[in-house]
Amino acid sequence: MQTSFERSIRGRPQSKMKPIILVDKLSKQYQIGRRQASYGTLRESLMGALGASARGARGLLNGSRENGQASDDRFWALRDVSFEVQSGDVVGIIGRNGAGKSTLLKILSRITEPTMGTIKLWGRVASLLEVGTGFHSELTGRENIYLNGSILGMRKAEVARKFDEIVAFAGVEEFLDTPVKRYSSGMHVRLAFAVSAHLEPEVLVIDEVLAVGDAEFQRKCVGKMRDVSTQGRTVLFVSHNMASIQALCGRGLLLSKGRIIEDGPIHDVVQAYLSEGEDPASLACFEPDPASAPGDDVVKILRIRALDADGDVRGAFTLSEPVAVEIVFRVLRPNFPLDTFCYFVDDFGRTCFVSIDNLDSPWKDTVRKPGLYRSVCHVPPHFLNEGRVHIHALVRSGGTYVHAVARNVSSFVMTDDMDPGGVRGNYSRQWPEAAVRPRLHWDVSVMVEESLCAAR
Repeated sequence: MQTSFERSIRGRPQSKMKPIILVDKLSKQYQIGRRQASYGTLRESLMGALGASARGARGLLNGSRENGQASDDRFWALRDVSFEVQSGDVVGIIGRNGAGKSTLLKILSRITEPTMGTIKLWGRVASLLEVGTGFHSELTGRENIYLNGSILGMRKAEVARKFDEIVAFAGVEEFLDTPVKRYSSGMHVRLAFAVSAHLEPEVLVIDEVLAVGDAEFQRKCVGKMRDVSTQGRTVLFVSHNMASIQALCGRGLLLSKGRIIEDGPIHDVVQAYLSEGEDPASLACFEPDPASAPGDDVVKILRIRALDADGDVRGAFTLSEPVAVEIVFRVLRPNFPLDTFCYFVDDFGRTCFVSIDNLDSPWKDTVRKPGLYRSVCHVPPHFLNEGRVHIHALVRSGGTYVHAVARNVSSFVMTDDMDPGGVRGNYSRQWPEAAVRPRLHWDVSVMVEESLCAAR
């Protein structure tokens, strides 16, 4: 008989290797909504006890109490979470605020105990869950490196061997003998990450704290975590930055209300996250009832979809992926030379660009017979910018007369995959706001001074 844990794998190929993390039916419950004063009179204590007894009796009669505690006072931060992680995996854990991500990491880091379920970990775990975790504010940066290393189970000689690398990575050389209470939050997180990443744990657990660092440091962290994973060590990474998640992780877990609702390739999990609460197909696919389809007695637009390179409907793409926008329409009357227009519009209502299907088409200036037609606009990779892109489509004849218009009926999200081979290159900061981000050809050459003077 299949266990709940085996069912949670959902048909993924089972590895013969022993997993480094095994989580089975993990749950964590918190008590909320009731706060007691630290001190009170005897009368207040007696009245409180009598009130609690009365509430307990009413709850038992209503069947809404367990073990004398109000059911509405209980909050399940995690509920029946099961998964396994192989050595060397880099797993991104994503979800909305309150989904249970940080609770899961705290349990895996042995900071919090679970209410139910089991966790099996093989190897040393280093966690970076809060700025300055494991640091003593009165000690210097130098002293905290050794202190944090000891907390992680390292010998003094092992810390000393990695000391120079840690300091160089953190970039705090001139403040090394300053108490960390005088460090900025960015300096705290740089030093904390440097210690955790360089002291060779088998499992590195990182929460959203990397958002404190600047963009250049975040790129260094992504690079370091890549190095960690190639050395056979395991990384669990929580972030709301989908660019970093997709650049680093190969697999993702999507949490919602304390449960895992998606577990698979990071691209698919990010797409599910971006479309959470919405049906991804409904965002990227417009398919109205033919009777109410946009158009007149000449043309009806029957379908608009965003497709990936495999022809599948998708609600999210990375900047390095091509996007195909399919427009299907029915011609009802003959003798009309028809053109199809596609408008790409951002969330601010600005038109990114417009494309037409007849410029390089054999259908240009050709009348169409009644029937079903399909036009596909191919958007190359490294062209669009980040953000949601909305599709407007229209079909016209004679260059002027519009027969069918479908506005804002299909959309998809573009995310930055931080690809150094793309438009971004080695640029690590926020990309300038623009409608598109095309990868264009540039010619760069050395000029001769005389020719410049001659040009003047």
